[in-house]
Amino acid sequence: MDKIIVRGGNPLKGQIPISGAKNSALTLLPCALLTDEPLTLRNLPRLADIDGFQHLMNQFGVSTSIAGARPEDFGRVMTLQATRMTSNVAPYDLVRKMRASILVLGPLLARMGEAKVSLPGGCAIGNRPIDLHLKAIEALGAEIEMGGGYVKATAPKGGLPGGSFTFPVVSVGATENVLMAAVLAKGTSTLHNAAREPEIVDLCNLLVAMGAEIEGIGTSDLTIHGKDRLHGATYRVMSDRIEAGSYACAAAMTGGDVELLGAKANEMEATIAALRASGVLVEETKGGIRVAHNGPLKAITLTTAPYPGFATDMQAQFMAMLCMAEGSSVLTETIFENRFMHVPELNRMGANVETKGRTAIVHGVKGLTGAPVMATDLRASMSLVMAGLVAKGETEVSRLYHLDRGYERLEEKLQLVGADIERVGAD
Repeated sequence: MDKIIVRGGNPLKGQIPISGAKNSALTLLPCALLTDEPLTLRNLPRLADIDGFQHLMNQFGVSTSIAGARPEDFGRVMTLQATRMTSNVAPYDLVRKMRASILVLGPLLARMGEAKVSLPGGCAIGNRPIDLHLKAIEALGAEIEMGGGYVKATAPKGGLPGGSFTFPVVSVGATENVLMAAVLAKGTSTLHNAAREPEIVDLCNLLVAMGAEIEGIGTSDLTIHGKDRLHGATYRVMSDRIEAGSYACAAAMTGGDVELLGAKANEMEATIAALRASGVLVEETKGGIRVAHNGPLKAITLTTAPYPGFATDMQAQFMAMLCMAEGSSVLTETIFENRFMHVPELNRMGANVETKGRTAIVHGVKGLTGAPVMATDLRASMSLVMAGLVAKGETEVSRLYHLDRGYERLEEKLQLVGADIERVGAD
């Protein structure tokens, strides 16, 4: 297994290109199941999860081709075409490593009238049930059966009639899944208390580009008028607001000055507000967002929440940054119960973080010391790399398969701005 070696002490300075959003791309790819015409997605990040989803789409008989795949390029262009579907089953072997695989349930059901999907896997950051996915799809008229580790959804003869559903709690994945099912329903569907993350807006915009009719985009109340068919489209994946926020925190904690090319300030307002509260300079540029160290970092209090609140996907990175702040910060995690698994690893490097249930108290320290550490999930792995950037000596981060699921060519991007970082093969 590969490892990343980081030698700390270098401020990050320069420009970092921000890749297409992983969390959006994994939602846009299954839209190819909704039409027999080509769907071309631009700005797809080169990630293990994208490759895994491509293999899953091939399982259904979807043809995929990649254009302009030069090794030195960030991002790819992929064309998918589901002219003739050969399967409606998402098997365990392809689904178990990636939770986003459940997102094929809605479009498969809408297109083929039946879908059988293995229960998904993903990061071990807490309980992530799919009950809301199933209840919302049931509300559109589907019949749901569970058994043998699979979910089977069946539409009535003639297709899904459509319906109305109110989410008892906000769920990004369930909103995405039922949206893709509803666009081919026979009638009108309404969703209340729907998630409104920028990635949901990106999905809606693609579906509209394919001929769907959706009202209320960007709000928590969506009305979807079902269509008999959708057509192909060419669409650019939005930039990754979580990747941009991660590099922003890294620049701030190393005393750096970085321009995040392609980042969109309007998509990461809560992250920017938290950075500014910490004493970091953040300003928009023609090319994206500039983030610069602006004096000592300040302790803050943060609570994760659904969009437009502070994203749970940014909690670990802020924790790493706040290890270098003056005073004690308080981070409360309301989304996933096991999202503090990186705390023991940070403390091995000299951090002073206490956890009490879903709250972490981060006492700022004078400095960190390099150590061998192990990634426990995707965002935790990034927090450990960030800690290594400021630590005295050498930090060795192992279990990189987490990192490779969500950060495109991380070490290359950090090298661009002066980090002493490299990937090495295990002994």
